[in-house]
Amino acid sequence: MTDPVRIVDVAVGILVKPDGQFLLGSRPAGKPFAGFWEFPGGKLEAGETALEALARELHEEMGITVTAACPWLTQTFTYPHATVRLHFFRVTGWQGEIQSREGQQFAWQTNRALTVSPILPANGPIMRGLQLPDVLALSAVALLGQENWLARLDAKLASGLQWLILREPQLDAADFATLAQTVIARARPHGARVFLHDHVELARELGADGVHLSARAAAALSGRPRGLDWVGASVHNVAELTQAQHIGVDYAVAGHIKDTASHPGAAPMGWAGFDALARAGWPFPLYAIGGLAAADGAAAQAQGAHGVALLSGAWQ
Repeated sequence: MTDPVRIVDVAVGILVKPDGQFLLGSRPAGKPFAGFWEFPGGKLEAGETALEALARELHEEMGITVTAACPWLTQTFTYPHATVRLHFFRVTGWQGEIQSREGQQFAWQTNRALTVSPILPANGPIMRGLQLPDVLALSAVALLGQENWLARLDAKLASGLQWLILREPQLDAADFATLAQTVIARARPHGARVFLHDHVELARELGADGVHLSARAAAALSGRPRGLDWVGASVHNVAELTQAQHIGVDYAVAGHIKDTASHPGAAPMGWAGFDALARAGWPFPLYAIGGLAAADGAAAQAQGAHGVALLSGAWQ
């Protein structure tokens, strides 16, 4: 009879500066994968929570005291020597100067412009999640009218809007395609990414940056849609999150958090409900949605979200 696989729980900290730079450290001699670069952290000891282990490890290894850390995602990875469950935290506050207490090197890095290698295999996919912005915007043509919304889109693009989900279910296929072409053309000069909601083939045809799937569309798939750089999905419960994981999404949007006009009579899950979903541990970032504003970003991150997804709140 095969013995069950022993999983080693590890707390990992992604130290992030306000400008988006993050810290990588080299693995010291004598450890597996010595010389590889990774996010700092270490194994949980008996009775420790992941956050307690993170604080202890960063103090022991680097001489810093963590003052602000939010849970982010959980990833299980099998190495030749062990299977590890990595509990990632985004660390945005610490006290003390970073020290090399175990002979390791440290380097501040920028995504898609790494200056160190090789990266520890389990940490490689995390780089993708770090490309995600704190705010996802959903289009609001039905709410504002097309010309009004396009004018607001231009203003938001000029002020730094990074990612947009084009979702207009009231439009027929032809009108949606025309709007998508217009939006992609306006977003490209600003380097903003555009995702089409449920229109997988059109996203491929127009060269959109990806697709965002409704929970119903995601449920109908057996795998990740091919030929797209990014795939996200809307979810409302553990079953839909499990399906999103099965098809290999890059992120998921969960809600609704508060009462919204788009869900009249439907009870919101609230932050407690979102926290329960997030704490189940998923290998991709989660966004909170539903009656939120950009100012809710800190509250969302405290509950394990990467950030917030906004519809009306994105265009005010």
